[in-house]
Amino acid sequence: MTAKLIVDANYRFIAAYQEVNARIAQRQQALALYVTLTVSLLAALVALKPGEGASQLPVEWLVLGFPVSSTCLAFLNYKAERAITNLRAFLSELERLQNAHVELPSYNTDPKWAMGANKARRFHDYAAAVLVVGGNTIGLGAVLKIYPEHMAEHHVVVWLSVAIAIGSLLALLLIPRWRYRPG
Repeated sequence: MTAKLIVDANYRFIAAYQEVNARIAQRQQALALYVTLTVSLLAALVALKPGEGASQLPVEWLVLGFPVSSTCLAFLNYKAERAITNLRAFLSELERLQNAHVELPSYNTDPKWAMGANKARRFHDYAAAVLVVGGNTIGLGAVLKIYPEHMAEHHVVVWLSVAIAIGSLLALLLIPRWRYRPG
């Protein structure tokens, strides 16, 4: 005779919430990764500054590092947001089992709590957007100041970098459109 084992809803709820917390931590780590990449790129730009009589270095490839890291931040934030949205929808279903949401406060089911959480999490999006604007502005400003003649010859790289940076900024600002909303 085989016994049918069922995982209790409470355990599923706890596991899903642990996964939500892991995804939130990943979003924070993505910000730290972005800052690290941006500072590293700035350090490389300064370190490669040509001295007197030194040959001209191909720094245009470093310029693209700023918007590429911004784009990666946008992708990582989108991935985390979609995972959190999916998990919160699952949690909401668990909260509604046997109409428990009628008797107990339900963080993911009650719009009062769910929308409040979304509003608070919006500040992460603002922080990411400010870092992207600041990182790209500082990076492009530094490269134009340190290598003005070289970048004048490679102006297409600068404009491409600006376009990619704006695209990643717009993506970061649009990510909340896919945020969890109670059904």
